[in-house]
Amino acid sequence: MDLSLTRLRMLRELHRRGTITAAAAALHYTASAVSQQLAQLERDTGTRLIERRGRRVQLTDLGVVLAEHAEEILASVERATQALEGAGESLTAKITAGVWASVASGLLPDALTTLARTHPGILVRTRELAPEATAAAVRDGALDLSFVLDYSNYPMPWDGGLERTVIAVERLYAAVPAGAVPRGDVTLAELAEHPWILSPARSHFGQAARLAFQSVGIVPRIDHEVEEQATAMAMTAAGLGVTLVSDLGLALRPPGVDVVALGDALTRTVSLAYRTNTARRAALLLVVDAIRTAAAEKGLGVDTPPPAATS
Repeated sequence: MDLSLTRLRMLRELHRRGTITAAAAALHYTASAVSQQLAQLERDTGTRLIERRGRRVQLTDLGVVLAEHAEEILASVERATQALEGAGESLTAKITAGVWASVASGLLPDALTTLARTHPGILVRTRELAPEATAAAVRDGALDLSFVLDYSNYPMPWDGGLERTVIAVERLYAAVPAGAVPRGDVTLAELAEHPWILSPARSHFGQAARLAFQSVGIVPRIDHEVEEQATAMAMTAAGLGVTLVSDLGLALRPPGVDVVALGDALTRTVSLAYRTNTARRAALLLVVDAIRTAAAEKGLGVDTPPPAATS
């Protein structure tokens, strides 16, 4: 019997998540592709692994047995990969990292350039995801590591199966149309009359922003909801409202936007998350160290005071 690791991974995700749609989303396949591969796995094993119950599917008893063995098989493959990487004369590895726009543009170029020079055998691939989705992708094996966020007023629940290393501490600033705030600092309450451009409430950034407004007793007028800081600042430059921007987001600032210090002192912590059973993987830890060094060189290290705002 010849078992495909890819198909075993799909079966494992179906067992974990309960639906083909959810399994496909976790693995970044279409639902149709997952269904086809699982059907092939049934042919490979000569066993009925999945059965339909109305409009849903579930694993048969034998499907559950194979899915449980798939967990052990895939974990063994990961350990074998680590052993081979560590035993080579020169360190070689492929690491897949979850990112979003501001860390991809603000930290990765310097970190990966340095890593390519010092450890050319380590290949880092990135996959852009919403910050809210990256930790789950690491836990489920779709990523080797990912950036994750905690806001000073909105810490995230943590998965005990993951470890994390703090990379940077960012301050949040007000980004306003040029000349809109003549002073060097401002409070959220003083910006209450301006239209706002914010992340949706379902996002960590959007929820943290709304909690900050709530803490000072104001309800902002939110005219525009957008996901990315770069998009929000482009709209700010056009005079459509004010927004919040982090230190790493400052690299994406267009002309026509002033960045003003917030008296409300909001910060967010950027960490890298990885599975506990890969915590000793040499290549992964070298990637973590390169990114942490890049953050420190930008003045965003854990023990480094955040840089001042600039107009």
